[in-house]
Amino acid sequence: MTVAQQIPNEALRLEGVSKSFGAFVALKSVDLSIKRGEFVCFLGPSGCGKTTLLRIIAGLELQSAGRIIQHGRDVSLLPPAARDYGIVFQSYALFPNLTIEQNIGYGLVNRRQGRAQIKQRVDELLALVGLPDAGPKYPSQCSGGQQQRIALARALATSPGLLLLDEPLSALDAKVRERLRGELRSLQRKLGVTTIMVTHDQEEALSLADRVVVMNHGEIDQVGTPLEVYERAATPFVADFLGRINVLEAVSLGGGRFRIGEAELQTTATGGEPGQRVRLYLRPEDRHVEGDALCGADALRGRVNKLDFLGTYCLAEVTGSALGQPVLVYFSLNQLHDLAVREGADVAFALRGDRARVFDALPPPPITLQAAA
Repeated sequence: MTVAQQIPNEALRLEGVSKSFGAFVALKSVDLSIKRGEFVCFLGPSGCGKTTLLRIIAGLELQSAGRIIQHGRDVSLLPPAARDYGIVFQSYALFPNLTIEQNIGYGLVNRRQGRAQIKQRVDELLALVGLPDAGPKYPSQCSGGQQQRIALARALATSPGLLLLDEPLSALDAKVRERLRGELRSLQRKLGVTTIMVTHDQEEALSLADRVVVMNHGEIDQVGTPLEVYERAATPFVADFLGRINVLEAVSLGGGRFRIGEAELQTTATGGEPGQRVRLYLRPEDRHVEGDALCGADALRGRVNKLDFLGTYCLAEVTGSALGQPVLVYFSLNQLHDLAVREGADVAFALRGDRARVFDALPPPPITLQAAA
């Protein structure tokens, strides 16, 4: 083990971490700094490298290149047992032949702590996760949500400096998952433990994390707060991966103004020389609708081709507007009734240019030269 430069308030630093499996490159020179007490989510689709990166941090996988610095220690080549972390897996990985209290105290027994000390710590953790009477039970006698709390208590038993969560809620049903999300965030804030969670669930990452690390093909596309990555996506992948998005073919008119079909939109976005073909990215909620004072002169009219009811709001696919291309528009449940929005109905709406993002300018179509007569 070597000593690395200690950066104040830094819990973990990754420097040029890469991983290859034969010819397949799973991670490409990942750099990242995580602060003490921070809750960070690695978010991305299957195969993006997020779980591989977590396993490298845990020492369960050896990086091909790069360093892992934890609290000023270079732990790059240390075995898992010599690193300071607790981990919770998707499958919980509880010992079925041990009681709940034995499961939670397992790591403390291995550290040769006294019986009374272990009992006190286990009782504290059971109370902390809301299962004070579960100690004598076995994992098979507990629900999935309870087992997940027990796995979390076991990971916290040794008071680790880092908590690693590998898709910890994905095996639970929606209601239990939503409730445990809130409990997990509350517990993390109370303890102040630096936490890294791997997930492919956007809602989970956006609701839990202080910062989200969006990964794609073994690289980090963007790091930011949930609001930053959602509202100010740095790449087309991030914009498309997080939530619903409208991708509108447009032509730049200069000065932040764009022509979309027969309509024009003034934006605060930069990008695209006059005459250049670009793509504008706008979310379905980036609009004003009929009845809004701001709809006015920029109003577009179109027909609701399809309507998806999603509970508190509806997603309408609107066609036949001056945009010349389908566009997704969110309507609240109240707007659905007040504006009589239904399939086949005409609706008025206006796009919010202040929310537009401009990406990947498209090359002009090839010029076909006519042969001389």
